[in-house]
Amino acid sequence: MSKILLIEDDVAFCKMLETFLSKKGYELISAFAAGEAYKILANHAVDLVITDVRLPDDDGLSILKHIKEDYNNIPVILMTGYAEVNKAVEAMKEGAFDYISKPVRPDELLKIVDKALQAEAEEEPKTSKKAPKSATAAPQAPTGFIKGVSDASAKLNQYIDLVAPTNMSILITGDSGTGKEYVAKSIHDKSKRQAQPFIAVDCGAIPKEIAGSEFFGHVKGSFTGAVNDKVGHFEAANGGTLFLDEIGNLSYELQVQLLRALQERKIKPVGSNNEIAVDIRVVAATNEDLEEAVKEGDFREDLYHRLNEFSIEVPRLRERQEDLMLFINLFLDQANKELEKEVEGFSPDAVEALIQYSWPGNLRELKNIVKRMVLLAPAAVIPKELLPREIRVAMIEDKKDDYALFNAKNEQERILDALEKTGGNKSKAARLLDIDRKTLYNKLKQYDIKL
Repeated sequence: MSKILLIEDDVAFCKMLETFLSKKGYELISAFAAGEAYKILANHAVDLVITDVRLPDDDGLSILKHIKEDYNNIPVILMTGYAEVNKAVEAMKEGAFDYISKPVRPDELLKIVDKALQAEAEEEPKTSKKAPKSATAAPQAPTGFIKGVSDASAKLNQYIDLVAPTNMSILITGDSGTGKEYVAKSIHDKSKRQAQPFIAVDCGAIPKEIAGSEFFGHVKGSFTGAVNDKVGHFEAANGGTLFLDEIGNLSYELQVQLLRALQERKIKPVGSNNEIAVDIRVVAATNEDLEEAVKEGDFREDLYHRLNEFSIEVPRLRERQEDLMLFINLFLDQANKELEKEVEGFSPDAVEALIQYSWPGNLRELKNIVKRMVLLAPAAVIPKELLPREIRVAMIEDKKDDYALFNAKNEQERILDALEKTGGNKSKAARLLDIDRKTLYNKLKQYDIKL
């Protein structure tokens, strides 16, 4: 049975082609991104590759070139949109067996597949066609950041590409677990500082008593326990990027010190009289409403404006559902490596349940669940029955929090209740109500609710 690698980021379309070709007697392996496809090519013997031209992390032409360079002439068929005929022509010049325009007619694709496999069989024995030239030839899959194919991802990537080459300070906002650090790292990797250090700091995990030492370093003997000189985060990031996660958790005192360091581009280690010049770019992130914190006097306005030369909001996972399978496959690959397992994926009904779920914990929740499922998987395919109960039974409208306004009989009472439970914190109340902050502010104005 001939084995075909199908690379297509449209999950529904991919499944349709997979079902059709399987019924025609072919064995299918599917990939939703180029990084995933490269992994499959490195570990599986395939007879034919069918790939879309447009992919979230690379393109079909790059895959074609990679196969021609590192594998023994596995035939490649490209699927192109109407506006990509030039790509198809280029692909033929690069050695593609053929191309087919979208919308794809399955019977037409089948004819091309049969011709490609017949030509391969006549050219030379199959045994010489499968192994890569070297085990290291295949590009590595992404480590965490995926460009995605959704509209929300497209906007996010546009902002990243726009601001990355500059030296502007950036404030990344978004719910917990959305991948703000991945975005920060992507900005660093696309910047002129990419060859220099990227230092990530969790501001909420640093005790107030040692915060100055952690950020600016100290000299030996400056305080009890300072048995050696210590390089702080600012000096460690010199020339590169300093990522300050959960910036809203910094004490007011440290905010003052941080502002001074950013303005003067100099730091003074604890216990030292000597200043050290630093050249860093600061990228900060928060899941809190810093504008509101400024109004309430919990965050310095001058520091806020210093950090917020450019802002990027990372969308929730449920706002980029088209990207879900890309992340699932990435986390599946990571979990297999870590747990030394060989789980291939999820059953069709399990995939449907995963797509329907709202993912309130965003990427962090998704990654943890995929890892748990890989650990518990009794076979190569994870069945729906193994998924957590909240995912199995939840429909999109039913899975919302009890406070969801869509189901509320009395919006005003729900809003007041949420504000009371969160001590008047509007950001937390908005998350409890499952709405964004802007909507909450509009509702407060609508019902004349004053805090």
